[in-house]
Amino acid sequence: MKIGGVTPSRAHDVLILPRPDGDLIFKAQSVLSMEDFNALCPRPSAPVKLTKNGKEENTDAPSYLQEVANWSNRRHAYICIKSLEPSNIEWDTVKLDKASTWENWMKDLENGGLCSIEIQRVQQVVIDANSLNEGKLKEARESFLLGQGIKA
Repeated sequence: MKIGGVTPSRAHDVLILPRPDGDLIFKAQSVLSMEDFNALCPRPSAPVKLTKNGKEENTDAPSYLQEVANWSNRRHAYICIKSLEPSNIEWDTVKLDKASTWENWMKDLENGGLCSIEIQRVQQVVIDANSLNEGKLKEARESFLLGQGIKA
């Protein structure tokens, strides 16, 4: 597929954390598919309750709300781990095929010597690789308009 003659590529971003014995380079790329995640972690289903109108989903059930929160946390962790794959991180406890380990990714970074601010920066580079913001859109518009010979 091409769009205006351009083959789309993954969005990516880089974070470099300076270290005296060699900089730590975190490469984050956008996650193009959540298919593997959905296979391992299907979205929770709300329990059914019987009402005067018949059976209805009980989306207010505390147990369901907790399941959705847990699912959401795992989803975020999966995106972080998958995004950071180009960094070739050798995780201590995270295993991509075991959903129960995904939320350990920040703890693994902490145990590896990163402080909380650095871990937040790693998390931000993942978010940047997987989202658009007005700054990126403005830069792209200005670049496009310059290429067209139009002043922004």
